[in-house]
Amino acid sequence: MSLILDIDHVGKTFLQGGLLSRRSVEAVKDISLQIEAGKPEILSVVGESGSGKSTLAAMVLGQQLPTSGRVLFDGVDVASIRSSAARRAFMAKVQPVLQNPFEAFNPLKRVDRYLFATAANFMMAKGKPSRQEIEERVDRALVEVGLTLAEVRGRFPHELSGGQLQRTAIARALIPDPRLLVADEPVSMVDASLRMSIVNLFGALRDRLGLSIIYITHDLATAYYISDRIIIMKKGEVVERGNARAVLDNPQHPYSIALKNAVLTPDFA
Repeated sequence: MSLILDIDHVGKTFLQGGLLSRRSVEAVKDISLQIEAGKPEILSVVGESGSGKSTLAAMVLGQQLPTSGRVLFDGVDVASIRSSAARRAFMAKVQPVLQNPFEAFNPLKRVDRYLFATAANFMMAKGKPSRQEIEERVDRALVEVGLTLAEVRGRFPHELSGGQLQRTAIARALIPDPRLLVADEPVSMVDASLRMSIVNLFGALRDRLGLSIIYITHDLATAYYISDRIIIMKKGEVVERGNARAVLDNPQHPYSIALKNAVLTPDFA
C-alpha cells in the first residue's frame, strides 16, 4: 500500500509557564493515521478548542516538529526537509487553507498580487514563466473554485465577500497543483449561509482533482456531511475513528456521543 501521508505514533509536548513554574503539556498524544495515494478522501479531524487538532495540522504542514514519532509525506520525514529547495517542493504538494481569509491577505495589497506571486514562485522551477502563463495558471485555479481572474483582478480584500475571499484563498492553495490540502477551520469565519458552499467545494475538488483534504473542524455537522473518514480528538488523543457516517451514526465513546447530542439534530442524519 502506497501512502501519501503517514502519521506514525506522533506526539507533541509544549512547555508552558514561567522560568520557575514550567510544566509540560501534551498537546498531541501518540496519534497514528494514514492517507493512501490514489484514493482521494476528506479526512475530518474533529474536536473542541484545545483538543490538539490544530497542532496535528501544524505538524502535517511542517510548521511544528513532533516531540515523538514521525510525519512522513510520500515516504519522506517532514522533519528532515531543511533546504529551501526541498521545502518549496514540499509546500507545493501540501498546501494550507487558513481559518480567516481576511488574515491571509494584506488589506493594503490587491488580492491578485498574491495569486500572481504564488504562481510565479512555483512555476520558476520549470523556467521563467511569461506573464500570460502566470495569468492562465491563476485563472485556472480560480475557475476551479467558481471564480475567474476577471472577478478578482485589481480588487482589495475588503472588496470581496468573505465567501469570495475564502474561495480565493483556496484557489491560491491550488495553484501549485498540490496533492494534499490541510484546511484548518475553513468555514468558521464565513457567513453561515455560505458555509455549505465552501464545504461542497471541498467535495468537488476531491472528486474533480483527486485531492485529499484534511478538514480540521469543531463543526460536527459539516464533518458528518462531507467526510469520508473521521477522527475525534479530546485532550490530544484520538477517542474514536473510522468511516464518518458509521462513527457519527453510532458513536461509541462518551465524548463522541456528547458531541453528537449537542450538535446533530435527528433530522440531520
